[in-house]
Amino acid sequence: MRFRSAGYTPLMLLAQTCALLGFACYAVVLTTLQEEWHLSNLQSGLIASAFFFGYMLAVPLATALTDRVDARKVYLVGGLSATLGLLGMAFFAVNFWTALIFMAINGAGLAGTYMPGLKILSDRIQTGELTRHIAFYTAFFGIGTGFSYLCSGWILSALGWHYVFGIIALGPFSAFLIVLLLIPPLQHEKWKGPIQIRLHDIFPVDKWKLVLQDKNASGFIFGYTAHSLELFASRSWLVAFFAFCTAVTGETFLLAATTLAGVINFFGVPSSILGNEIALRIGRQKWICIVMVTSAVLGIALACSTGQSWWLIFALAVGHAIFIMADSSTLTAGLVISAKENIKGAAMGLHSLMGFGGGLLGPAIFGFMLDISGSRATQSSWIWAYASVVIWGVLFVIYERRNGWGSKTSR
Repeated sequence: MRFRSAGYTPLMLLAQTCALLGFACYAVVLTTLQEEWHLSNLQSGLIASAFFFGYMLAVPLATALTDRVDARKVYLVGGLSATLGLLGMAFFAVNFWTALIFMAINGAGLAGTYMPGLKILSDRIQTGELTRHIAFYTAFFGIGTGFSYLCSGWILSALGWHYVFGIIALGPFSAFLIVLLLIPPLQHEKWKGPIQIRLHDIFPVDKWKLVLQDKNASGFIFGYTAHSLELFASRSWLVAFFAFCTAVTGETFLLAATTLAGVINFFGVPSSILGNEIALRIGRQKWICIVMVTSAVLGIALACSTGQSWWLIFALAVGHAIFIMADSSTLTAGLVISAKENIKGAAMGLHSLMGFGGGLLGPAIFGFMLDISGSRATQSSWIWAYASVVIWGVLFVIYERRNGWGSKTSR
């Protein structure tokens, strides 16, 4: 069966949406498990971070394999791994330590689907503007996570937290089936003979050094790290923040906290796509700097909004989500375009590794700041927590602007 190259994009967008359905399961049940398992805020944040730790462990191998074999094969393994991690949370997680293990397996599964899914597209798209396909692919991260909040919240309220993970496991399994049945293999396999993956292939330090020596490419990678730290910390703790706001004011939000979090994530989709279009016109580096500073301001404003009307809190949360995601596709597309062809695979691997390294640190830093500044009981504790994750984007902008990263815009 043969498809036109553009026909692969809708299929991979659907597959990615399904694969990401497990992304927000833990964020939705965080406060429930915190009470049931008597967890501190740091422990709660570490469980969220375990997801990204699993991702970081698996992504170097996954990206190395995509340079040797059809990325489709890597994707299939990743879909099954994510499914097993979610099922493990549903049936076998009973405390902090077991949750760490199964969340890490779930994260490793995402490592096998997210960047390999992008590689599936880049290997098959022969015509058109590749950066626009990349922009849609990265933007649909918000679609998948938005539905993850919505579906997980509905299941939690109806059936309980065990069912959240058990039923949502159908998502990555569906992604597995979509790629297995509807994405044909490459006609010419990249690698002939037995596959030999050495440690140097998994961690291509020499190639990573070349990537980091390129000031343009390394800027996109460090920017993605700061972006991911803020993004995933915010997403991990947003439902808990809404619960705190409700407790402070005694005013019920128009929708359930999990539903609001899902709706807010959807705003990131057009934001990422439109952000890439703006960046093409005014310059990627300039747009990224504007977005990161604005996102930091809105994050602090959101933390200061506790005790205010729900509509103001919701509006600030939407604004924060929009500007967190406004540079997402720009950062990834900028890296893909700027990296030299002979090290592009290594550059994409390092980009993903460091980005989700930021995702690993973000939720834990946020939870740690809550513990040492009031343990979710005061407005000041949330202000300090938000400040601890938005500051990295501001520091990135200051550092890169001083070192001339934005002196020549990449169009």
